[in-house]
Amino acid sequence: MSTRFALACSVLAAVVLVAAGQGSASAVRPAVGRAPGPAPATPACNQQNVLASLRPQGPLPDPGQMPLGSTMARIAKRGSLIVGVLQDIPPLASRDLNRQPVGFDIDVARDLAKAIFGDPGRVVFQPLPEVDRFTTVRSGQVDLTVAAASITCPLRDQVDFSAVYYEAGQRVLVDSDSDFTGIDSLGGKRVCAAQGSTSLTHLQAAASKPVPVGMATETDCLMLLQLGKVDAVSTDDTILAGMKAQDLRTAVVGPQFSEEPYGVVINKNTPDLVRFVNAVLAARIADGRWLASYQHWLKPLGPAPAPPTPQYQD
Repeated sequence: MSTRFALACSVLAAVVLVAAGQGSASAVRPAVGRAPGPAPATPACNQQNVLASLRPQGPLPDPGQMPLGSTMARIAKRGSLIVGVLQDIPPLASRDLNRQPVGFDIDVARDLAKAIFGDPGRVVFQPLPEVDRFTTVRSGQVDLTVAAASITCPLRDQVDFSAVYYEAGQRVLVDSDSDFTGIDSLGGKRVCAAQGSTSLTHLQAAASKPVPVGMATETDCLMLLQLGKVDAVSTDDTILAGMKAQDLRTAVVGPQFSEEPYGVVINKNTPDLVRFVNAVLAARIADGRWLASYQHWLKPLGPAPAPPTPQYQD
């Protein structure tokens, strides 16, 4: 037990803040997006349009040549892109041996910085608990968050989202020597998820009626499982894959029991940034960066699926 406790403590370190480099300028292309201001009126959110995001307008501008008066120009003038990320959730966001942020979500953030500055290092990573992924965007503390945020209608009342950049699903992590086979076998059992996450909401609604336990982060949930304080951890399969890699005495069991479409979280008052982010996400799929990132970080989940097909609104 002491070994597992030490392991759990070791994964609680936060993602460090990083900023570096200088951008480069080149010829101007037509601008993507509109000037900052309220987003255009859209139909009420429903199951059919919940994943629709603002359509990119025109090709991406060259790095260092953001449209005058745009949100991207303001970011460029500051000198760095400020991005909220989760804390030590491999393979989405963690630190390598050089204490540099790495992971699937980190790749997305660096590509956004590269599109603005020409340098993927011009980004400051702000580590956040899940519950703060949306409030920090609304308050302007970060420019956006790339933090395994599932797109839902209730959240769209608070923030805007990019098009889907990854499609995950919720499963269950248990001790490998347990008899649990998935969420249906956990009725009346303590199952942990992060506060402020859709995972906790799904646990509360599960037909098998598990006992939801909310903690600040999934890492805290893993510690509780290792200490025998909960019977399972439930969150997106991407995050559970990283937990299993940290503790080989655990197992991911059962089928997916939710759909978790990840979107970049963006302030509602910056529709031009939404369109810009969507253009970068589309470029990542077209030139193979999305696939390369999947194969590097998410390969343990199985063969790479087709990248998400973006849904747009004008």
